[in-house]
Amino acid sequence: MHKLDQFYIAGRWVAPLGESRAFDIVDPSTEQSIGQVTLGSAIDADRAVQAAYAAFPAWSQSTREERIALLERIVALYKARLGDIAQAISSEMGAPIWLSREAQATAGLGQLANALAALKEYEFETVRGGTRIVREPVGVAALITPWNWPMNQIAAKVAPALAAGCTMVLKPSEIAPLDAQIFAEILHDAGVPEGVFNMVYGDGPGVGNALSGHPLVDMVSFTGSTRAGVQVAINASPGVKRVAQELGGKSANIILDDADLQKAVSGGVMGCMLNSGQSCNAPTRMLVPRPLYAQAVEIARTAAAAITVGDPRAETSRIGPLSCRAQFDKVQGLIAIGIEEGARVVAGGPGRPDGLPKGFYVRPTVFADVSNSMRIAREEIFGPVLVMIPYEGEDEAVAIANDTDYGLSGYVWSKDIARARRVARRLRTGNVHINGARSDFTAPFGGYKKSGNGRECGVYGLTEFLEYKAMIGYEA
Repeated sequence: MHKLDQFYIAGRWVAPLGESRAFDIVDPSTEQSIGQVTLGSAIDADRAVQAAYAAFPAWSQSTREERIALLERIVALYKARLGDIAQAISSEMGAPIWLSREAQATAGLGQLANALAALKEYEFETVRGGTRIVREPVGVAALITPWNWPMNQIAAKVAPALAAGCTMVLKPSEIAPLDAQIFAEILHDAGVPEGVFNMVYGDGPGVGNALSGHPLVDMVSFTGSTRAGVQVAINASPGVKRVAQELGGKSANIILDDADLQKAVSGGVMGCMLNSGQSCNAPTRMLVPRPLYAQAVEIARTAAAAITVGDPRAETSRIGPLSCRAQFDKVQGLIAIGIEEGARVVAGGPGRPDGLPKGFYVRPTVFADVSNSMRIAREEIFGPVLVMIPYEGEDEAVAIANDTDYGLSGYVWSKDIARARRVARRLRTGNVHINGARSDFTAPFGGYKKSGNGRECGVYGLTEFLEYKAMIGYEA
């Protein structure tokens, strides 16, 4: 049984100071507790912020070479613990072990490596005439991360913050604290200076609100639901803090009439279902030309039916359970709503898959005969649920794709690359994947509209943690 009852503050593991409570770490495949994490309070958040504030003057003046050396040590130690990280993620949020090894844990390594590469080449100072323009660390950063890709999001925030010269307080998700514990151990062993990196376990009301509203916090970087992101922005607004947010999504997957239908539809189904549908950029709305719609629905039905749902420890499980009871109940509720709205279930549906009486498992579900006005087409379900929407022509496809509160990602399939590029340019999203292209950790990641603001990854993530300063007459 895991017992996480200390926080990492000012270079040491310390007991909570304020009123704390134990929170069960639940294995979502069994619904059984595998340990407890102690959730802190505003007092603990303040203690961590004070440590980061005290450490900022020295760390903000560290050299590029010092920060490179620290990140290189972190990368080396992270590589040595990849197996531990993968096991932790699989246990705490239910990702199949193959996905934890090949994507979840390695995504964190990718974020570290790309932040390191960006730091090595970044131009922190430029000259325009007699003015020297410098980029300086924004200050103390509060980093609030989710449970669905836990290590990816921790590394996507901590690595560029370190590279920029910021100090920070991390609040990982209370649902997925095990990988965060390992990450803090890695940073400690790498020799991160006291107070530069701090970590406090807690929930949103107890620690998240305290961090986002703290007067000594200069920036909040948050990943999570749009609802929670709005609250973070409200908390931060009195202090006029910088707020970077990566929030929800309802990404459209436009399959054009000249696409390889088998490849596009089956690939789209798997893209939606991967990680049990718990990805903010998942292609959850599949838009298909009406003449090809019936054929596409049948391909999707077959593809969804072939997905093996099972124990995340089994190598044969393609997808595992959802992360927690609340998420399971939400997804089941939205599946029921889809049926009430008149959508046609062609695969999956309510309840658990056969042979899985326990665990937060959901049947890979495909809805056909969906209109874009239905709740299942407008709300982020965050489960293995795909909606299929027919369209009449390219213009209507683009209009449906853009008719959403979100704008995180989009997908386009066509054998005509020029046509696919043209459609991609018309989508109001922060990312567009053409013909199944995989994510690029050197490209900016973030969204339009209610999908957030700011960007993560590579040089773009580093820039988020920097301020401009113009020293006029400096070169005279």
